[in-house]
This record gives sequence, C-alpha cells and structure tokens, in this order.
Amino acid sequence: MEKETWRFIDSGRRAPAFNMALDEALLYWHSQRQIPPTIRFYGWNPATLSVGYFQNVEKEIDLEAVKNYNLGFVRRPTGGRGVLHDQELTYSVIVSEEHPDMPQTVTEAYRVISEGILEGFRELGLEAYFAIPRTEKEKESLKNPRSSVCFDAPSWYELVVEGRKVAGSAQTRQKGVILQHGSILLDLDEDKLFDLFIYKNDRIRERMQRNFKQKAVAINQLAAEKVTIEEASKAFKKGFEKGLNIHLQPYELTEEETAFVEELARTKYATDEWNFKR
Repeated sequence: MEKETWRFIDSGRRAPAFNMALDEALLYWHSQRQIPPTIRFYGWNPATLSVGYFQNVEKEIDLEAVKNYNLGFVRRPTGGRGVLHDQELTYSVIVSEEHPDMPQTVTEAYRVISEGILEGFRELGLEAYFAIPRTEKEKESLKNPRSSVCFDAPSWYELVVEGRKVAGSAQTRQKGVILQHGSILLDLDEDKLFDLFIYKNDRIRERMQRNFKQKAVAINQLAAEKVTIEEASKAFKKGFEKGLNIHLQPYELTEEETAFVEELARTKYATDEWNFKR
C-alpha cells in the first residue's frame, strides 16, 4: 500500500510565543485544507516553562523563580500540567479528526499518534512501552492530579521505559483538527524544575521530588551513549514514519506564513491576558 505523504517542519529553537502560535497556525491551516497533515519538531529559546490551558498560574507557579532562571513563560492551548522545556525534543502532530487512521476518542488517538514516538525510542535502542492505568486508583489520580508537574505521572498511552515516564504529551481538538504536542526529554534538571512551583511547605516539595525520581526519567539517564538533539530528531522522524506508516516531506514556512505566525504570537501568546488570566 502506498504511504501517505505528510509535511515535516523542523523549526529549530524559537521563542515560546512563536512556538505555540505556529502550532495553532498549523491547526488552522489544516482545518482550511491549505496544508496536509503535519509533524513538527522544535526547541525553545530561551528555555521555557509552559503551563496547561486550565492551570491557575497565581496558585501553582513561582513566577519569581521563573524570572530568576531567565526562563520564558507561555500558556499552551492544550491541557495538562507544567513542563520545563529545556534539554528536549518537542514535537507536534496536526491531523484531521476525520482522517481514516484516527480513532474518535482522545485516548485512542493518543495511542495511534504515540506509535511514532514509541518507534523513535526503539530507533535509539530503548525499549519503551505504553502506560495503561489499570487500577481504579490510578485512573482516579489522572482526573485529579495532585501535582502541578507534568512528568509526575504517566497518562493513558504515554511512553514509559523501565517503569518511568520518558515523554509527556497533551492534546486539543479544534475546528475538526487534532493537535497533539509533547516533550521528549534528553536531560532534566530536577531541582530547577521543582523550584518553579508553589508548595504548601518544604516537606511536601521534598516528598513530591523524591517520588518524581521514581516516576520520570530522561533519555540520557538510560541510553548507553549520550544522545544529541540531532540524533534524537533523526530517530523520531524515522519513528513517526514507521509508527504512522507515512512519508515525511520536509517543508519550510514561506515569508507570508511566518508573518502570520509572528502576528498571532504577538497578539495572543505573548500577552498577559492569555498567559495569566485563567
């Protein structure tokens, strides 16, 4: 069977507002049938804390610490919890809900899209598998997360190696289009990450950080040899092609498309109204 060709954009390290604006723009263009299904890889300049669409910044985030670390800050259009985007490969997938290979339910669509990430880990020689919450307690904890930290626990069909979460993803559906984006950790500074959130007391922070070490891990804590961002990008591009049975055609934004994204970044994702008023 002939493989479907999807668009592939590697946009490099960009400002936080630009990153979220480009994901939204791709969703919009795909909804208008202007572009085919698209997979995008990107990084962050500066390193950035992103929060989920529904998070309460005032109650959960230590903005002084964000400032002291010289981090960017942005709210995602997707749900989920806080993510420190630093030494990672970030991906996004934009595809129509009506695509014949996309299941109707969010969790099953996660599973299909995450096949690409699973194959990417295998390209790197890591035996990843899907997290499937089994007990009622595990399922309940996903509905009512106690932590503001994204990598604190795996959700349905997120990727796990040796029992610890290695990739975190979030999804939204708008205008008949699925946008799923997520982080594939190469390295992680746990102390910096935990400095960015508000806790009732130090004891709770210590307990959460201790538990976190048992629940999350970065690729370079597992790989036999250090994996660079270039090697990760190559492996996960192959992984998506294999896992989704597609061919990825590289593409660069036109000047007109870039201007559209920059305007959306300026008027939405760079504003205090978007980032703090929830």
